[in-house]
Amino acid sequence: MCLLPTWRGWVALLLAVSLGAVLAVRGVHGFLAVQDSVPGGVLVIEGWADDEALKEAWTEFQRGGYAVWCVTGEPLEKGAPLVEHGDYAALTVAVFEKMGGKPGVLQPVPWGPVRRDRTYSSALALKAWLSERGLPSEKINVLTQGAHARRSRLLYEKAFGPGSRIGVIAAPDVLFDAEHWWRSSLGVRAVIDELVAYVYARFLFRAT
Repeated sequence: MCLLPTWRGWVALLLAVSLGAVLAVRGVHGFLAVQDSVPGGVLVIEGWADDEALKEAWTEFQRGGYAVWCVTGEPLEKGAPLVEHGDYAALTVAVFEKMGGKPGVLQPVPWGPVRRDRTYSSALALKAWLSERGLPSEKINVLTQGAHARRSRLLYEKAFGPGSRIGVIAAPDVLFDAEHWWRSSLGVRAVIDELVAYVYARFLFRAT
């Protein structure tokens, strides 16, 4: 005999499912934009992050007791012939110095064009850059943009391996309200894209 809920049971079940869905939607940005800082060692900012993230990284570098501050960056996808900086790393260094930053403080770590797994490629580039200079990589703190944080930390962990402790700082998303991300098309695209990409990185990604 198959037992079915009463109509009150169905209503309660529907309300419970609806509440769970609402809580999941509200919490997904916070899940992706994880804050788990590891001060000291190496601070790295991803070169595509906005200028406000760059300012936050500069503040973090000043107070965090870091040995070195780096910026990773791929080649510019558009407009490179019109500017003297061919990649996001060099462009970010130029922006930092234009803001009044001291030359030589922020170290560019560019990497070549790739068609997939760009965050992983940037982590490998940083790993090689540190190794070439004899700099330690036991502690890496990645500053990135909002919902990209959890995936960045995961891929840096895969690139650096168990010998390194990877922290992450999620700079605020300034183009949409993170608390109500579903109310704007930019928020929906950013969060959904990052959620799908994180699932891929967690369960399907294989290092090549």
